[in-house]
Amino acid sequence: MYIPRHFLVDDRSSLFEFIESNTFGIIFSTHDNVPVASHLPFLLDRELGCLIGHFARPNEQWKEIQGQEALIVFSGPHTYISSSWYETNMSVPTWNYVAVHVYGNIELIEDQTEVLQTLKTLVTKYETVDSKYEINETNKEFIEGLVRGIVPFKLNISRMEGKWKLSQNHSEERQRNVIEQLEQSESEDAQKIAELMSNNLRN
Repeated sequence: MYIPRHFLVDDRSSLFEFIESNTFGIIFSTHDNVPVASHLPFLLDRELGCLIGHFARPNEQWKEIQGQEALIVFSGPHTYISSSWYETNMSVPTWNYVAVHVYGNIELIEDQTEVLQTLKTLVTKYETVDSKYEINETNKEFIEGLVRGIVPFKLNISRMEGKWKLSQNHSEERQRNVIEQLEQSESEDAQKIAELMSNNLRN
């Protein structure tokens, strides 16, 4: 990922926090010498330094992925930035956004106990207070049948790249002008970028 120095974030804890807040990513690899990608939820294991996910078995991306170096992209909020907000004609419009790229080798998970535990962890993570679904003895046989239809895997993290493009290459005054404009927007992404920019200025 192209990252000018103003936008670089390389603090591992910050990157992990971002992934845990934006867990739906895109995994890129090659199959039959062609780039392929799948949109999947991921679980981050900080201690083991890996990301865990699973393909549907009919998705052929898994068939050549064992041992490959793959890329998983996690995207956060993003929004258009008008150059008029900088109050000068000597600028151009741009786009502010936050993203993390994670690279690593893929290891397929074959142990069925580990597969089932991974599914339980995934369900627990995303179930809300108002929903009560869980994998237990009442549906274990059914779930074990479904397990045969997926291909779980780990991406063992070798490196990560973080890009927080939040107008840091402009003066504090211009950044505050942008924040003020974004805070007036009804867009949730614009509001989140404004919050990130404000936090960045405070730090």
